[in-house]
Amino acid sequence: MLSFLRDRRLGIVWTVVRLWLGWQWLEAGLHKLADPKWMQTGVALKGYWTKAVGTPDLIHYGWYKAFLSGLLNSGSYTWFAKLIAVGEFLVGVGLILGALTVIALAAGAFMNLNYMLAGTTSTNPVLYTLAIILLLAGSAAYYYGVDRVLFNYLRRDRNNALDNALPAPK
Repeated sequence: MLSFLRDRRLGIVWTVVRLWLGWQWLEAGLHKLADPKWMQTGVALKGYWTKAVGTPDLIHYGWYKAFLSGLLNSGSYTWFAKLIAVGEFLVGVGLILGALTVIALAAGAFMNLNYMLAGTTSTNPVLYTLAIILLLAGSAAYYYGVDRVLFNYLRRDRNNALDNALPAPK
């Protein structure tokens, strides 16, 4: 199954999926970056966490509810909101460019997982599933992207360095 997903002939399909996924993240991040409730006060995240913690049976894991309560009570929403906004934006840019694709996919999947743990479904299960599929697709997911060029350059540079290695001291 993995060999099927990693087939370079599917690279164009994975590129379309990656671009769509990147656009979803970029759009969400840009919206938050332009909103003072996210970037200045964090009150938007405070409201989200308050609703998640305060709604009975919304969060099904006690440890996650305690985690969010701790963040809420410590006032961490002020800096965490900025982290989320910038993170969503960077995941989107990375996926659209195909740059640091694996890191962007892992970060996006991790954010989706946290949104789902907090009781939000929306498009999160779809975005999470697509991120996992693209991670399983391996290099076929970024075959048409910056990563392929970057990795080829680094591989060539490393091979040149090995060819021109200094002799070992005697």
